[in-house]
Amino acid sequence: MTDAPALPTVWRPRTTRLVAYATAGVIMLGLIVLAVAVAPQFKLFDRILMVAFGALIAWILHMLARCRVTADESGLTVVNAFRTRRLEWPEVVDVTMSPGEPWPTLDLADGTSIGAMGINGAEKTLAARQLAELQLLLHTRGEAPDPA
Repeated sequence: MTDAPALPTVWRPRTTRLVAYATAGVIMLGLIVLAVAVAPQFKLFDRILMVAFGALIAWILHMLARCRVTADESGLTVVNAFRTRRLEWPEVVDVTMSPGEPWPTLDLADGTSIGAMGINGAEKTLAARQLAELQLLLHTRGEAPDPA
């Protein structure tokens, strides 16, 4: 059996973060330039709203880019776009990600499940490695280790 990764461990997508922050920067820059260069019939309030709209889009992109899964001695912290959830190791029964799924699903002891957006299925090689590391930690630290 392979050694489990050292704790604490943080898994987060690379490409998603790069694209989200680059897009946010381009949108903000574009709307600031537009607010300065727009025709004179647009008042100050209109220009402020343009920049505020860009800031809203940048905030939404930041919320998508901040997604991560952090493992430490006591459990997992799953940071998704608009919700953060702290889970103890015994609470997580399994983690699965079928081909084509955008992110893994954590099956919980209470019968519910949550997505772990911090591992992005679009980054196939990175996602496979991160998923394998998370599964290994789950099986070594969870309440019910793999019977195999």
